[in-house]
Amino acid sequence: MERRWQVLLVTAVAVFMGFLDVTIVNIAFPDIRASFPRSSLADLSWVLNAYNVVFAALLVPAGRVADIVGRRRMFFIGLVTFLAASTACGSAASVEMLVAARVVQAAGAAVLVPTSLSLLLPEFPLEQRATATALWGATGAVAAATGPSLGGVLVHATDWRLVFFVNIPIGLAALIPARRLLRETKQEGGRLPDALGTGLLTLGVAAMSLGIVKGAGWGDGRTLAALTAGVLLLIAVVYRSSTHAAPIFELSLFKVRSFSVAVSGTFLFSLAFYALLLCNILFLTEVWHYSILTAGFAVTPGPLMAAASAAVAGRFADRYGQRVLAVPGPLVFASGCLLFTQSLGADAHYLSNYLPATLLTGVGVGMSFASFSSAAVAELPPTRFATGSAIASCLRQVGAVLGISVLIALLGGDQSLHTFHQAYALMALPSAAAGVLAIALGRVRARNPLEAAVQPAESTP
Repeated sequence: MERRWQVLLVTAVAVFMGFLDVTIVNIAFPDIRASFPRSSLADLSWVLNAYNVVFAALLVPAGRVADIVGRRRMFFIGLVTFLAASTACGSAASVEMLVAARVVQAAGAAVLVPTSLSLLLPEFPLEQRATATALWGATGAVAAATGPSLGGVLVHATDWRLVFFVNIPIGLAALIPARRLLRETKQEGGRLPDALGTGLLTLGVAAMSLGIVKGAGWGDGRTLAALTAGVLLLIAVVYRSSTHAAPIFELSLFKVRSFSVAVSGTFLFSLAFYALLLCNILFLTEVWHYSILTAGFAVTPGPLMAAASAAVAGRFADRYGQRVLAVPGPLVFASGCLLFTQSLGADAHYLSNYLPATLLTGVGVGMSFASFSSAAVAELPPTRFATGSAIASCLRQVGAVLGISVLIALLGGDQSLHTFHQAYALMALPSAAAGVLAIALGRVRARNPLEAAVQPAESTP
């Protein structure tokens, strides 16, 4: 196997672990709750929420630090941290220990995601970068979608602790060849990001996530206070980033049209995608009364189709540009969501009613994440690969938290067939909006390092 494909495999494994832990713990939650019967549901919810909040908040500063300190060095720091925290999660003797370990695990994942892409792209020539980025980006989607099925198997085999221990062999499989394959790259003479800006960004994302995930309703005072605080903190981040010499949030990146459109499309599509992952599990277990293990296997064709379509999508993007896929991809996904509303009934008919729609959404996932991930960094200077991918991944996670929260608010205590139909129809809206927005991508043209370093990239219609 050629060296560049080995690098892709190693970095993709690291990304797979980071996004796998976004969803794999969801299906283990009932087993975790049974292990700590004296803990309240509110306390236990932090096992899930802490990872998503910290992961989203630290992606951008971690990517910026990697640009300055060294991407290879930060990659290994993130990988070792993630593996150590996974061991601590699986060994936790209390809810407090488990939540603390999840916070550290999320910090490691936040380092892995942006550094992996910035180490990958220099290995590929310009004409193959869309393919490489497409496969890298789709890995995260496939990992998140695989979480429920893999988690169901692991919990069924033993208990919830194996959900965390499974990261160890996966991580070691990437760590050993990474020491030989990965080359150090960094921005010479750069400055570490603004510490205050980093703190404001972390608190802002955390506050908004808390308001969405933990709120008792949009009219609840605590919900409004958290959301207001989050908005004000993020406004402060934007202001400070516009005046600081080494901003944590590089606003100049948003002047690159392909970047700003791609990350916005990623956010909109993530609202629908992550809500669909949870909605499918809830529908299969609550309406069709599938067991956790059966439901896990039932959703597997979706991620398999996403992986297959992402590989094809990357090659198309290299030849014809990202817009050719970024426009129809989310629309295909939205069509799958609408098909769910028309085909799913109270009686379980998997092959005729569920499988066609999940295959359709899988194709949409592969096309969408492949094209948006590639377009987000294609026209950025190499010194901003980690930062740019971190911003895209951050918005992806914020979209995940918001999408899941809206789904839970909609379902509430009424998990009837009609309510699920409403939920699937609602998911089609942000996905379709992402497809329409992608029209503005224009013609995305990857820049060689010298050209990108001399002048900012601008898309052409």
